[in-house]
Amino acid sequence: MPELPEAEVVARQIRARLLGARLREVWIGRADIVREGYSTVAWYRGATLQSVERFGKSIVLGFAKAQAGRYVVAELGMTGLLLFQSARTKHPRHTHVRFSFEGASEPELRYWNPRRFGRLSLLDKTGLERYVARRFGLDPLSASQQDFVRLLQGRRGRLKSLLMHQQVVAGIGNIYANEILFRAGLHPHVQVRRLSVGRMEKLYRIMREVLHEAIACGGSSVRDFLSPDGTEGQYKRRHLVYGREGQPCLHHCGGIIQRFQGERSAYFCPRCQSLRSTK
Repeated sequence: MPELPEAEVVARQIRARLLGARLREVWIGRADIVREGYSTVAWYRGATLQSVERFGKSIVLGFAKAQAGRYVVAELGMTGLLLFQSARTKHPRHTHVRFSFEGASEPELRYWNPRRFGRLSLLDKTGLERYVARRFGLDPLSASQQDFVRLLQGRRGRLKSLLMHQQVVAGIGNIYANEILFRAGLHPHVQVRRLSVGRMEKLYRIMREVLHEAIACGGSSVRDFLSPDGTEGQYKRRHLVYGREGQPCLHHCGGIIQRFQGERSAYFCPRCQSLRSTK
């Protein structure tokens, strides 16, 4: 948390309010927040924000100055936020980086993170290409159904673990993996190699439906997530299984939502998500 929908919401808000603005100053309160490129901070002063993209769960700000370009890659981690100056947080002291802009509706973008699991990287084009190639697999919102099916075919292991493997499918975390598999009627522990092509195609369609619905709702504010303008995501009101252990299945099948404890908790309905249902 945040996952792909939350990162997409962040990217869209920053793009809408800061694209084309000039970066006047960068203040970094903790040097260890910058994973790579700390020595290049001075270059960004006076640069123009030309692009805002999302790769998996990361936000990439593209800056240009004198026909040269560099990037700021923000990893939000478990508790990280990118917030406009107008947003309010409970603990302002956890603001570790400030980007001050000229010519924008928001004068400042802040990187806030109380647990410091997230990081920023300041990269040139080659560094960004290496970062993306090393960390991200197929993007669920841009990949075709054919690409997705081809990716799954021949794979081994449990389906939920595969969906959450960022070098295979980029951006899906525990919340949305649970919701996608429930709506697809697939058990979290089903072996990928047992899925029929028809099931893979259905999974692709539902995966995109869930992610687009979550983006439209502003993401899921389960714990700390806020969009840059300080609002909470409302998709948590639509969660069908995540966090509902011991409650009746909302499909009214008579099942009770169960939870597997493992690397990450798997929520599922034993009636709607049978291990035998793979065709």
